[in-house]
Amino acid sequence: MTVPTYPVKTTAPPPAPAAAPAAARAQLLHDGSVEQYRRTLAAGVDRVARRVATVDQPGTGITPAELAPLVDRVDLDRPLGDATAALDELEDVYLHDAVWFHHPRYLAHLNCPVAIPALLGEAVLTAVNSSLDTWDQSAGATLIERRLIDWTANRIGLGPNADGVFTSGGSQSNLHALLLAREEACAAATSPADRAELLPRLRVITSAAGHFSVQKSAKLLGLAPDAVIAVSTDPQRRIRPAAVRDEIARCRQAGLVVMAVVGTAGTTDFGSIDPLAELAGICAAAGVWLHVDAAYGCGLLVSPTRRHLLDGIERADSVTVDYHKSFFQPVSSSALLVRDRQVLRHATYHADYLNPARMVEQRIPNQVDKSLQTTRRFDALKLWLTLRVMGPDALGALFDEVVDRAADAWELVSEDPRFEVVTRSALSTVVFRYLPTGQGRELADAANLHAREALAASGAALVASTRVDGRHFLKFTLLNPATTVEDVGPVLELIATHAGRYVHDRAAADLTCHVG
Repeated sequence: MTVPTYPVKTTAPPPAPAAAPAAARAQLLHDGSVEQYRRTLAAGVDRVARRVATVDQPGTGITPAELAPLVDRVDLDRPLGDATAALDELEDVYLHDAVWFHHPRYLAHLNCPVAIPALLGEAVLTAVNSSLDTWDQSAGATLIERRLIDWTANRIGLGPNADGVFTSGGSQSNLHALLLAREEACAAATSPADRAELLPRLRVITSAAGHFSVQKSAKLLGLAPDAVIAVSTDPQRRIRPAAVRDEIARCRQAGLVVMAVVGTAGTTDFGSIDPLAELAGICAAAGVWLHVDAAYGCGLLVSPTRRHLLDGIERADSVTVDYHKSFFQPVSSSALLVRDRQVLRHATYHADYLNPARMVEQRIPNQVDKSLQTTRRFDALKLWLTLRVMGPDALGALFDEVVDRAADAWELVSEDPRFEVVTRSALSTVVFRYLPTGQGRELADAANLHAREALAASGAALVASTRVDGRHFLKFTLLNPATTVEDVGPVLELIATHAGRYVHDRAAADLTCHVG
């Protein structure tokens, strides 16, 4: 029998990858490219410096429809090959229409002008590119972050067992805190079935004026849709301690488990500070975790005159701070602090390639053992350099200035009969609205929304808006010590002009329709 033979197929080996051209390698930072690094960054810094020195209003009022075509026309597959050309292009698609938080008539959100030592830190940390997960990626950086956590915990007064970790922002810090509170509440569960039965019964009590990230965190943590209970506030928009006490009792009677109470030290809209000492007493008596969201109000930790407004925060189980709000740091720079370092174990997972358990036995510090993130920027360096150059008292004095300025703005608005004010902030916000006279009051909501949009479209100033008891209001958020009453007054005039013109035009249009 003849055995058939078949031709053997041969496959040519794939071509060897071409070596990266020298020009491409030259774009990487290394010992041979340091001069290019210096020149390129200097050119970028010069562009920004020229912009900062010459902008005469916080924005241009450009719309998405106007700017999107410029960005869409950029062909990302066809490089310009030159940093100067790229910066020229960047002028068109970004710098020309950027919103400038350093301008004294930027009065909208919780965005601050940034400290120059922090910008120095930003340049250093991005070039070195440390990752704050394990010691072998961030020697020195790990210890600096830990030192700043200890410093902040000491400022809060959390005690010798405190610890924490830097995060991307207040929302992540709040999520992290509620994760720890959930796990502590579930600690008594002896089986997966017990835990599964408990989770739908967990509840979180917070203020009706608290941050939306509490509700968002509850959803991410797999809690019930109605897990967050928002209790009423007093006329100063602070949580009512009696309402918290009553809600804890109601939940227990209904077979529900309150896993945390969230107090706020600086609500986003009103700058209100909850009665923290009373909340701490209620939570201690009930055995409930107290988390304080001080993302906004943390600047009081370094205030020479207003630190007492945070009295009671030292009794919290966890605290959120946002240095990128009231410590004048670039985004992002936030942290979560806890009273008992042992609770951070709930975020720990040992991976053999990264942080094997034996490293704990060897006492090698790994921040990833505490963090929800793995790869993480060395954002702590910005605060470190700021403190080493300026010191905490200088930062506190700057924050005091913006709080003082908000008080001046509140006086100005409250004395103007064209406006109504909601409440006087403990921090640096003013919530108000233009109030037309006579029958025009029915148009107040629409008039205030129109005024904000018209102001933004002009670029002359930027203010925020919010809803209070179902009505539309405007909001000044002051975080710039350079802002003066001489800035606030003209902005109020612009708002009144835009809103008044809207009411007049609507009334004229209605009259024309009626006559017709």
